[in-house]
Amino acid sequence: MRHANRGRKLNRTASHRKAMFANMAASLIEHEQIVTTLPKAKDLRPIVEKLITLGKRGDLHARRQAISQVRDETVVRKLFDALATRYADRNGGYTRVLKAGFRRGDNAPLAVIEFVDRDPEARGAADRARTEADASDEA
Repeated sequence: MRHANRGRKLNRTASHRKAMFANMAASLIEHEQIVTTLPKAKDLRPIVEKLITLGKRGDLHARRQAISQVRDETVVRKLFDALATRYADRNGGYTRVLKAGFRRGDNAPLAVIEFVDRDPEARGAADRARTEADASDEA
């Protein structure tokens, strides 16, 4: 019987899965929208929703729990400052998963996972800032 065995294995070891979801959660919080396969997006949703709930709690213990899961302090800072205040009056349902067709190489079903009421400027903002900093260093 499969009692308490929720989630997919995704052809990965447990440690690989844990690291992959930590990286995906960090990317989603940073960019507020990512494109991935549909099963990964469906499994990522509860992880990110629980992180937002930790951010809404806002105490030191919640911050340390989020850092232990995401492993990126700048992302956790954004989670606790920007996202927690944005979703302070919302009781769950912080993300949405939209189907996005099929990948060209292997025909895998793709999905976009994004925050509800997301900031459209957040997508790629870190990459733009990095290229602007590189340009100013060269000049």
